[in-house]
Amino acid sequence: MANWHDSSEATYLLPPLREDWEGHGIPDFVYRQEDLLAGEIQWPRNSPAVLGALPLSRFDSAVCTAWRQRMELGLFRYCLGNLQTQILPGAVGFVAQLNVERGVQRRRPQSIRSMRQAFDPKEFNFTKIQQGETLFRLRREPDLPGAPGQEDILVMINVSPLEWGHVLLVPEPARELPQRLLPGALRAGVEAVLLSRHPGFRVGFNSLGGLASVNHLHLHGYYLTHRLPVEGAPSKRLDPGGRLHLLQALPAPGFLFYTCSAGPELEALVSRVCRATDYLTDHDIAHNLFVTRGAQAGKASPSSALTGVRVILWARKSSFGVKEGEAFNVALCELAGHLPIKTSQDFSSLTEAAALTLIEDCLLPPAQVEEVQAALVALVTQEEQDSFSR
Repeated sequence: MANWHDSSEATYLLPPLREDWEGHGIPDFVYRQEDLLAGEIQWPRNSPAVLGALPLSRFDSAVCTAWRQRMELGLFRYCLGNLQTQILPGAVGFVAQLNVERGVQRRRPQSIRSMRQAFDPKEFNFTKIQQGETLFRLRREPDLPGAPGQEDILVMINVSPLEWGHVLLVPEPARELPQRLLPGALRAGVEAVLLSRHPGFRVGFNSLGGLASVNHLHLHGYYLTHRLPVEGAPSKRLDPGGRLHLLQALPAPGFLFYTCSAGPELEALVSRVCRATDYLTDHDIAHNLFVTRGAQAGKASPSSALTGVRVILWARKSSFGVKEGEAFNVALCELAGHLPIKTSQDFSSLTEAAALTLIEDCLLPPAQVEEVQAALVALVTQEEQDSFSR
């Protein structure tokens, strides 16, 4: 089986024709701890962060080369060109993009009735995708002989892409896991961000009731060549140890977790976030999660420097099914400030105030937010006490 561990370029390991991958299995992208780029990444100061204008990592090259090839072979539902983009006037800095094809041609979301709905093999799931939609297997080698490595994650194209390089990160599909965040999946998502040298590669998760359209465990990853409000927004510490912050700025307040390390600190963050999402799921509270490079928690960063990784978690009202007739549906990217717009009319007329109204309508009432905040602070405090007692 091919792998890209010792190669700086993935291009020549990708089959040039559809028939070449049939019967040859899925190639591996193997990485180690030292491949995780945990140091500071910067946005270009005087030029756009287009994919061809920045140095790419081995991971970026693998994703972009394979993704472009699948687009040329017609495996997507539509051909994604350069999306018309504008920054909405106002204090937030919403990045609005016109993506009519996604609004029209994406697969109809599954009928979700419960936050804890079981996996249903009769519904669409990622064991039913076309051959060739899987780009590669993301596989981390253990740091020490005999130590467990990261579980294998399949990187697949999203056939109805939001933006260039839009992929899905799917733990072994045959396990038939429902859409409930697990530590192995989140760890892979954070490490995918750290594998990329591009400041605009983000990863996110939508829960059931949080506009997940497929009840089969997956995360989204995609490139967006624009800064987003959540990267540098200020936050306040919620616990004495500073492990949990409240992101205070618009477009929506959320719970902020941060790491600037790819070692044990990352493992602790993954555990902390999954405790939080388990609490939300067990209490039937829908949620969205966004992973991006950003400023240190507790600090705002108006500069181009991104010192670590921010994981932002929003608890929100449950929403089952796509709402027709609205400019956009509120899920992981919209809460972060990226607005894929469905129609030209909405794209030309949307204002910051109207966008904020749509988002605020999806948020929990203040009393419930306070209840969730108290519960998450208690979880983090208990974790801190447990670590001291060990």
